[in-house]
Formats: sequence, structure tokens, C-alpha cells
Amino acid sequence: MRVILADDACMIREGLARLLVEAGVDVVAQVGDAESLLAEVEEHRPDVAVVDIRMPPTFTIEGLVAAGELRARYPDVAVMILSQHVDSRYASQLLASAEQGVGYLLKDRVVDADEFVAALERICGGGTVVDRTLVDELLRSPRVKHPLAALTPRELEVLALIAEGRTDRGIAAALFLSPKTVEFHVRSILRKLDLPSDATENRRVHAVLTFMGATKQYGQSNVAGEAPSVRRSPP
Repeated sequence: MRVILADDACMIREGLARLLVEAGVDVVAQVGDAESLLAEVEEHRPDVAVVDIRMPPTFTIEGLVAAGELRARYPDVAVMILSQHVDSRYASQLLASAEQGVGYLLKDRVVDADEFVAALERICGGGTVVDRTLVDELLRSPRVKHPLAALTPRELEVLALIAEGRTDRGIAAALFLSPKTVEFHVRSILRKLDLPSDATENRRVHAVLTFMGATKQYGQSNVAGEAPSVRRSPP
């Protein structure tokens, strides 16, 4: 796997590079701003770009803008956004701009090399990875009549884990369910969300996008109820 790192903080950039290199990942370039990122991607065509959400000159959303441009120019290059803080609005923008090969993680969660590399491999394979803290925040957001309103509390838990990029086996282990029960919940979620049935469409990715998009659209207004927090307990 070939990776480009984009972060204006040299220490963070070097730390990530060392973490990845020790895990056997080929870090082909390191940059400190969005313009340099685009140039390096053009030259190296990596498998994935790891991008800080805030970069020069304004330190607002330069990384997010660059990520969107990367996805438009080079759809085969996966993008992992790293952020210092949880921001569901930015995450929603990123996931809404691409149906696959994207991720959003908090920087302070990137401490385990194996888990980080596994997340990068997941988005390189066309998956979607969303930080657990972000998923919990989205689930705590009040809901109104939108596609998620049809889901049960358990289905919301399963959908949250799908958003993390978990397989059915991983969801079963996290929620203490049997694989068959997870398969039942996933089928129910896909049916209730009325997702595309075309064989060329990734319905799990569409489910995650629906989840993120509904929260982005309705936000904190028109409250009709509150989604339950994700828990890790036997059914």
C-alpha cells in the first residue's frame, strides 16, 4: 500500500510516517499544505492520501476541500481525513461527496499501527471508515421523520457499526449476536432504507451515506425524538 501524508504539523506527520513504515507501508510523500498534496498525488498516484482537515493558509477546511478535489480527479485514490475534533458536518460533507474509499478518524485514536493500517486497507478496498466517537455523536442527535426513523434501536446500533466499516462477523462480536441475527438486521436495514437494488451498487455504502445525510439534513431542529446511544451489551 502506497500512502501520501498531508499535515501541516511536522511532528504529527513524522510520527504517522514512522508508524506506517514500521508496519510495512510505503510512505511515498509527506506534505504540509493542500496545494502540495494535489501535486504529489498527481506525481505518485498513491493508493490512499491521509489528510489533515485543517491546513494552511486559513486552517479551516483546506484539507476537506482538497480531499473532495482528490476524489473528483482521482477516484481510485482513497482518502482518509484526520481531525483533531469531532465535526459531524465536515464528516457528512466528505461522505456525501463519495460513495466509497473514504474515512474520517480522530487523530488521538491513531495510536495502534495495526488498526490504522487495517482502516487504510479498508478504504483502499472501497470501504468506508467512520470514527466511533463521530458515530456516537450522530446517534445522539435528535431525529425527526427521515429514513432512519423506521429503524429499531438495535438496527441503529448495527448501522453504526457498518459505518465503522465492520463486517457482519465483527458486528456480531461487538453486539454479542449470532452471525445469522446480524444478517437479519442488515437485510432489514437495507429494506427499510429503500436502497438501490442494482447489483452494481454497494448497498452497505448507501446505508452509511443515508445515515450521515439524514443527520446533516435535519440537524438539531424539529426534534421528534432522540436516537439511542450505541451500547456494547448482550441483547
